[in-house]
Amino acid sequence: MKGARTAGDAEEPRGAGAAAVRIWLRPLSSLLGVSMAALCVVYLIDLARHQDASLSFWEVFLHMSPGDAEHVMGGIGEVIAAILGIVITVASIIVQLAANRYTPRITEMFFRDRTNLLVMGFFVVSAVFSLWVNFSIRDGASGSTEHAFVPHHGVLITMGLLTACLLMMAPYFGYVFDFLEPDNVVGRIKKTGVEQALRPAGGESDGEVDERRVAALSSLEQLADVALNALDQKDKGIASKTVDSLSELVVSYLPNKKALDPRWFQIRDRLARDTDFVSMNAEALGKLSATRTWLEYKALRQFLMVYREALTAMPDLITRIAIDTRYIGQTAIAAGDRAAVAVVVKFFNTYMRRALNAKDIAAAYNNLNQYRYLAEELLKAGWGDQVVDIARYFKYYAQTAHAMGLAFVTETVAFDLCVINERAYDLHAPARDELLRIFLDVDKEVELDQQEPSLRGVRKAQVKLATYYLQKGEEALARKIYRDMRDERPDRLRSIRAELLAVTSNEFWEINDRGAVFEYIEPERRQLIHRFFEWFPATTMREPIREEHTQD
Repeated sequence: MKGARTAGDAEEPRGAGAAAVRIWLRPLSSLLGVSMAALCVVYLIDLARHQDASLSFWEVFLHMSPGDAEHVMGGIGEVIAAILGIVITVASIIVQLAANRYTPRITEMFFRDRTNLLVMGFFVVSAVFSLWVNFSIRDGASGSTEHAFVPHHGVLITMGLLTACLLMMAPYFGYVFDFLEPDNVVGRIKKTGVEQALRPAGGESDGEVDERRVAALSSLEQLADVALNALDQKDKGIASKTVDSLSELVVSYLPNKKALDPRWFQIRDRLARDTDFVSMNAEALGKLSATRTWLEYKALRQFLMVYREALTAMPDLITRIAIDTRYIGQTAIAAGDRAAVAVVVKFFNTYMRRALNAKDIAAAYNNLNQYRYLAEELLKAGWGDQVVDIARYFKYYAQTAHAMGLAFVTETVAFDLCVINERAYDLHAPARDELLRIFLDVDKEVELDQQEPSLRGVRKAQVKLATYYLQKGEEALARKIYRDMRDERPDRLRSIRAELLAVTSNEFWEINDRGAVFEYIEPERRQLIHRFFEWFPATTMREPIREEHTQD
């Protein structure tokens, strides 16, 4: 993780340098080159026609009378002031429109930006300088040159400043538009949050640490504001980019937590007055402080807020939120941060609750997919206890979905648990037996209900796992599944066998995130279905169902 972050830091200056060349250097060079070329050509032509052949190009600019200086300087100050007014007016309008579209805090970001301050300062200094140069011109008393004063260098510098102001207008407007480009706004907010969160422990006061905590928290909230506004305007691109940036901020933060000042993790002072923390009791706040997970919790709270709105406004964003939540969980696993993983699991559970309450089958389906990926990563890391907890949560949501009439969700959970059990066996996980027991219990509390589809889906998943065990030579494990199913009605068992044998293609006929058919079993494993059902005497009394090439 540190290596990846170093590479990202190395890319950032290159990107900033490329933007500076694109926005400033090329336009300024082009405009200045064209202007100077035209000036030289015109003045050389005029000098060639001038009666005084000894007059050189530079003498035209270096020699001037007080009257010439007054004539030149008469309106320069007003012109520069007018340019400043135009720049401020245009920038203010653009910034206000962007603030209405993304987040009101863009205005604060804009006027704190160093480049904006430098440009505005340059215009102001140029206007003030030109006024005082104009004021210093003296033509002497009664036409006498005794007390006359012509600030030659001041006039030339003023002309240079006016020229620079005019040349800078077009590139500056380009910079303003680039500054307010959605990806750049989101990236700048994320960068600020990362910088505030990852400052190493040093000689800061408590107030300075609190200031950094609030700044990082503000970055999280600004990103959530942008995502919510994008949802209102049906702007999927900005919403997705913002959700990704929230995840990237936390992913950059997690591997470096150990190097941070211990005071950073304490929820107190202004941080404790945040809306999400004020509503929590002292015990919950103390746990967040003790486990050092307040930033992860706050970021995932922003995800949850966006998730709630996306359920109806932009369902496609649900998958992105689930994926980014998984990325946070995987980073926490790599960092060995069990407390952060626990927070991620809690929010995955909350996503499932939201989806079930809304009866949004697609949201639950996609959440379960990413949740299962996280469980597989935990198995690879050897965190079997956490996987057992997740399996229990899966069982709970399967039974809850069954009670709500959401049969497909129950079936999805069953097949995901089948995959988790397969991975547990492959990795020789100590939790393998407990995971199998939980899997076989998924349908226990729903057997009395007559909602046949979800129960059949669970049984199909269990048969699929049994064929996996048989393929691995683990007949004892397959027998556990048999004993759980031996009291099923013979007609149901025969129909389940027939339906599994009929699925011979793993390519689903519709677009979905998984891109596979739950009931599909590889040809070498499909033959083991017959062997498994031979253990049920009632199913062997009739002719076996012939396989057909169909898609499920």
